[in-house]
Amino acid sequence: MKPEGIVAVVTGGGSGLGEATARALGRRGARVAIIDLDADRAEAVAADLGGLAIACDISDGEQGEAAFESISTELGTPRVLVNCAGIATAGRTVGKEGAHSLALFRRTIEVNLIGTFNMIRLFAALAQEGEPEEGGERGVIVNTASVAAFDGQIGQAAYSASKGGIVGMTLPIARDLSRAGIRVVSIAPGIFRTPMLDNLPAEAQESLGAQVPFPSRLGEPKEYAALACHIVENQMLNGETIRLDGAIRMAPK
Repeated sequence: MKPEGIVAVVTGGGSGLGEATARALGRRGARVAIIDLDADRAEAVAADLGGLAIACDISDGEQGEAAFESISTELGTPRVLVNCAGIATAGRTVGKEGAHSLALFRRTIEVNLIGTFNMIRLFAALAQEGEPEEGGERGVIVNTASVAAFDGQIGQAAYSASKGGIVGMTLPIARDLSRAGIRVVSIAPGIFRTPMLDNLPAEAQESLGAQVPFPSRLGEPKEYAALACHIVENQMLNGETIRLDGAIRMAPK
């Protein structure tokens, strides 16, 4: 699918991987809707792109429905969805302070996994009604998993479970939506330079980057964005999770 002229929705588009992807799609001529919990960041990016900013908790059904209603009304039928919104949490199953917080585990699943599915279901319901483009294609969904889905470290039970769920639902959703001409692909990034990592000291960032076999550095958001855009444009990519990690395999800690 060619990005030029289409409506693209990017969750978590106010910063990090989502911002880089929103800007990359905008440069390719897409009309971009930014969904983010941080309204100020969403508005700043949308203003640069001439797009639409929507403050939304992706795990909330009603907020999600309102967001897609606004997108459909103001921009038109969405054709691309890139799910970058999520939270990173940590906690051992049993730590010094006792058992892992069940509320924290539940919230991680609600945002990362249920939130991703919430956006998918609402996007697909609209995209399937659009006129098919070349080859019968009506939409493309790109999800953000993580290498933690495969190489979860100590303290990542909740986070790994949430990202593993994204990997696990990629193929069945692709099969579900195949009759509508909607593709589904997930990206599993390794260690990327995001706002969370930017808060670490330079020495810590260098240490993390050195763990990557090649290139031995942190991934850049623009590299994630480049892959997301390629997935949009390459019709044969479907039902797969692609590791984007410089060949890293995470150690236990």
